[in-house]
Amino acid sequence: MKGRVLICAGSDSGGGAGIQADIKTVTALGGFATTAIAALTAQNTLGVFGVLDVPPEFVRQQMELVLDDIGADAIKTGMLSKAAVIAEVAATIGRMAPAVPLVVDPVMIAKGGHKLLDDAAHDALLRLLVPRATLLTPNIPEAEALTGMRIADPDAMIAAGRALLGRGARAVLVKGGHLDHPDVIDILVTATGLERFTGPRFPGANTHGTGCTLSSAIATGLAQGMTLRDAVRRGLDYVREAIRRAPGYGKGHGPLDHGHPFRSG
Repeated sequence: MKGRVLICAGSDSGGGAGIQADIKTVTALGGFATTAIAALTAQNTLGVFGVLDVPPEFVRQQMELVLDDIGADAIKTGMLSKAAVIAEVAATIGRMAPAVPLVVDPVMIAKGGHKLLDDAAHDALLRLLVPRATLLTPNIPEAEALTGMRIADPDAMIAAGRALLGRGARAVLVKGGHLDHPDVIDILVTATGLERFTGPRFPGANTHGTGCTLSSAIATGLAQGMTLRDAVRRGLDYVREAIRRAPGYGKGHGPLDHGHPFRSG
């Protein structure tokens, strides 16, 4: 077991996304997951039916206790729905783990369409977390919301990525799953250039939690000492296989097979 990853995010009672997906992913890739739970959700594959926010000071306490005792080789943030929680998370990272790689997954809208980030939290994310991000991982709707740009093709994905570099992120992975294209195109944008990753598009609705899963997979790679490019490539390979092997649970957007590395070979 190598690579300690502290995950600050919300939980998913359906087990397909959020903290549950994060823990499964980090474990499957050989890392050790710790958590600071920022919200509880009542959800399944059909949607999010309730959200209970955790008090900001308790989110901070979870982070402080983990960092003080266990430490972290990478930090990943996911669903942080309130500005006060984002402020506590950013301040705690700045005080206790300023040099630790940070993967920011700007979770804004659930797969079923439920809004997970209010307007004040949107502003706090841009001001407080994006400038700290080693890597920001927006999908196309999230990149559009963060930049105010319309993204309809890979060139627009690149432009949005560069705009987010201008907000302080050191690298941006713009995920192209929502793009109308026969393949899935993801583009990594950094200050020194860009790289496109192209993969197959699998039929079906078993894509719940792909964003949480990918960001945690990349964070695990960084925690294990991989380069950003290699961590992204391994993370994408892991997610594609998890989609391909999805168990087909539920009546809506089904979960992935996070445990597939344990059954491979």
